[in-house]
Amino acid sequence: MDKNPIIAITMGDPSGVGPEVIAKALISDRLPNCDFVVIGSAVELEKALTMIGSSYQVHSISSLDEQNGSMQSAPTKKSICVMNPMGTEISDLPYGRVSKEAGKASIEWVLSAAKLASDKKVDAIVTGPIHKEACVLAGYEDIGHMEILQKYANSPLVATMLVANNLRVVHMSTHKSLAKAVEFCTKENVLAKIQLTDTYFKKWGFKSPRIGVAALNPHASDGGLIGNDEELELTPAVEDARSNGINVEGPIPADTIFNRAIKGEYDAVLAMYHDQGHIAIKVYNWAKSISVNLGLPFIRTSVDHGTAFDIAGKGIADPTNMLEAILVASSIAGKGILPNKMRTEN
Repeated sequence: MDKNPIIAITMGDPSGVGPEVIAKALISDRLPNCDFVVIGSAVELEKALTMIGSSYQVHSISSLDEQNGSMQSAPTKKSICVMNPMGTEISDLPYGRVSKEAGKASIEWVLSAAKLASDKKVDAIVTGPIHKEACVLAGYEDIGHMEILQKYANSPLVATMLVANNLRVVHMSTHKSLAKAVEFCTKENVLAKIQLTDTYFKKWGFKSPRIGVAALNPHASDGGLIGNDEELELTPAVEDARSNGINVEGPIPADTIFNRAIKGEYDAVLAMYHDQGHIAIKVYNWAKSISVNLGLPFIRTSVDHGTAFDIAGKGIADPTNMLEAILVASSIAGKGILPNKMRTEN
C-alpha cells in the first residue's frame, strides 16, 4: 500500500468510556503510521480531551476526500479528525446513564463507518464499546457489533475472534443462550467455522495455520460417557476438514487446549460457545484482549470491554484495549498480516 492506511474509529456509546479511551489512544506515541478519523461526536471527544488534560484539538470534517480516497488532513499534528454523519451534535448526555439518544448515535456511527469501509474510503474500522440496552431502546434488534455489521454487509458466515498476545480464539457463536449455542454445534457449522478460520489466517500470513478445536463436553465426552456431541458432530467435522488439507486437530478438552495454544501448539483455537472462549482470553490477559471479525468484506477490530459506565467521565479508563485494536487493524490493513503478538508495552 503506497499511502498510509486510513482507520475509522467509531466512538461507541458517548455516555461510556469510548470517547476517553479513543482520546488517550490517539495521543499515544505508540500509534502506527496511519491516518485516523473518529466517527462520532466532536463535542464528546473535546470533553474527553479536556478531561484527560490533553492539548490536542478536535478538527471536524464533513466528508472524506472523494477524489483520492485520503482524509482531509488535520491542521496540526496535535489535531484529531472527527466526522459526525448524523449532521447534528448530541448534547447534555450524562456519563454512565443508559439512553435512547446515545444508543441511536452509537449504531448510526457504526453503520456510517461500515459504509465508508464498503466504499473503500477507509481501510479498516475499529469500534468503541456500545451499550446493548441503549441500542434496544433506540429500536435496534441486533445486540452486537458483529450481528449489526453482518446484516449490513449481507455476509453469510462471520465469526468473532478474540486475541490476547499469542492466544487467538475463534468462536462458534457469541450472543446465543448456552442451550442454543450447544444446538448450533453441528458438523456442518463446525466445519464451516474451521474453513473460515483457515481461510482468514492464510490471508493474514499463516501458510498452514494450526487450528485446535475445543471439545464441547468435559474431557471431550470421555469416550461417550459424558455426551456424544464429539462423536456425532465435532470429530466428523475435523476429519472432513483434514481431508481437505486443513491443519486441524480435535476435539481437545477445553480445560487443556487454551494452555496448549498459549505455549505455541496452535495458531488458533475454535471455541464452542461464548464463555468457553471469552473466559480463557480474559483470564489470560484481559487488558490486552481485542476482537477481530472473520467473514466481513472489510477489516473490523474492536475493544474487548464494555462501556464501563461505573468509571465513565472520571478520566481513569485504560486505553490499552483501544490501542491494541488500532495496532492490529493497521497491521492487517497495511501489511495484510495478523501480528503474532500484541505490541503495546505491559
